Amino acid sequence: MTITATAREGETVDEVCWRVLGRTGNVTEQVLELNPGIAALGPRLPGGTELTLPEVAEAATAMRETVQLWD
Repeated sequence: MTITATAREGETVDEVCWRVLGRTGNVTEQVLELNPGIAALGPRLPGGTELTLPEVAEAATAMRETVQLWD
């Protein structure tokens, strides 16, 4: 499943991913694959550029043991 987002004037693909999905890791590459030719627009996108974004599942957060160093 995918999501459609509209770039604001001067935004990068990373910035759109962060604004809409809340992350960029392992997402930006997928956006470039889902939007052939988007790289030809340059690093800063024209306002109104429609982007197809992947639907990102929430990553499971691992529980870490907390160590208290001082009382």
